[in-house]
Amino acid sequence: MEVENRYLTVKHHIHGLPSRLDFELRSAPLTLTIPPGSEDVIVKNLFVSIDPYQINRMKVHNSSQKTADFARQLHPGQRIDSFGVGRVVASGNAEFKKDELVVGLLGWEEYTAVRPGTMLTKIDSNMDFPLSYHVSILGSSGLTAYAGFYEVCDPKEGEKVFVSAACGSVGHLVGQFAKQSGCYVVGCAGSKKKEKLGFDDAFNYKEETDLRSALKRYFPDGIDIYFDNVGAEMLEAAVANMNAFGRVALCGAISQYTDAGKQAAPDMLDIIYKRITIRGFLAYDHLSIYHDFVSATSDHIRHGRMQSLEDVSHGLESVPSAFAGLFRGDNVGKKLVQLADI
Repeated sequence: MEVENRYLTVKHHIHGLPSRLDFELRSAPLTLTIPPGSEDVIVKNLFVSIDPYQINRMKVHNSSQKTADFARQLHPGQRIDSFGVGRVVASGNAEFKKDELVVGLLGWEEYTAVRPGTMLTKIDSNMDFPLSYHVSILGSSGLTAYAGFYEVCDPKEGEKVFVSAACGSVGHLVGQFAKQSGCYVVGCAGSKKKEKLGFDDAFNYKEETDLRSALKRYFPDGIDIYFDNVGAEMLEAAVANMNAFGRVALCGAISQYTDAGKQAAPDMLDIIYKRITIRGFLAYDHLSIYHDFVSATSDHIRHGRMQSLEDVSHGLESVPSAFAGLFRGDNVGKKLVQLADI
């Protein structure tokens, strides 16, 4: 059986803010059978992740492009791979059978031919959660939040935690993990409409003329942990308000993804004399704790201690607008696109 497989690509390298007009919908024939001897797995994609870091892959040059395979540069006309969930339609790999649900590196396309060695895992049929959870709270966003908070920040009960982009795909989970650990948590977002999600407090950074003073107001006794998704002025303000031996986990810097002029310049004397630890990290550095993360997070979900916020659009055609919306702050929670019915 042969289908016309529709996929998205960028028309050109992107400078500044992305627009839906930067993308093109194409199609190519795909045979839904596996030739003898091949170990490929063909997956019909059901949900795909929409993530801000992808913009760095679409630029003419970005320092991140040479750091990891999943961050490598995308060229105009090239298919865009992305984390997602799908159903196996054909398999030459004995580990995967037809109709099994899988999660892994798929793409902004209707079908993906997954080559041997590509990240792909069967979804445990005993896990009674919405399928989308495997791309959000139980996927890379959840692992980023869990590993960054527990492995990088090493929290202690009663500590004071600040989370930027607190209603984003990672931030809203970090805050919930922090509350489960007995911490005091304040988040910031770009809209009054975005929820606290159980945080002790939250504020709209767009309404603040002085971020340092704002953080002093919310943290009169200082910040012990800052989980950074933003960079630039927000990082500078957080460092200025941190306590001795504070920890900063750098998971993203969305403020500079579309504006190279926005560079963080925290006070180095603060970092030295307060003995602050600032560490960048990737979820993929912590795959060794994946099973612990899934077990702990699943337990929180089942007992109503955590929730997953998901912002879902529908249809492959909606992916470019969904992606552009990330940089306007349109999403609340994890941004996903559902490509097909389950």
